[in-house]
Amino acid sequence: MSVLHEFFSNRVLFAAVLGWLASQLAKFIITLIFTRKVNFERLWGSGGMPSAHSSMVCALTITTARFYGVDTPVFALAVMFAFVTMYDAMGVRRETGEHARLLNKYLNEIEISKADNDGDGIPDKKVGEIELKEFIGHTPLEVLGGALLGILTGILVP
Repeated sequence: MSVLHEFFSNRVLFAAVLGWLASQLAKFIITLIFTRKVNFERLWGSGGMPSAHSSMVCALTITTARFYGVDTPVFALAVMFAFVTMYDAMGVRRETGEHARLLNKYLNEIEISKADNDGDGIPDKKVGEIELKEFIGHTPLEVLGGALLGILTGILVP
């Protein structure tokens, strides 16, 4: 059997990728429903409901359990990988987004005040807006949504 055929017949990898794709598609549709705007970035971007990271690692973990058993080292590795990934999505990455939001606010205020030469509060020259990406991490609900979608994906993979 060729390496390429083996790669594409790997059900655990297939489930993980399918979990990620399902989550990104759901994210795109949810954004479309709530904003009534097409935002193609939601098909690959991070942040939002449901968490694609959580969906991917939960699909990986469930299919690993189904095909290799819960008493195997590979399942233990998948579980720990899932915990670290979901913790990071809710913690570090979410905080990074909050920091970016505050930095955007303060840096833009500084730029506006530097462009206000006469002190009237209105910039006297054009000011470029600083825009760090704020939509990076996830709320616990978004992680839960991704985890449930990933579990469902892992159960449904043949």
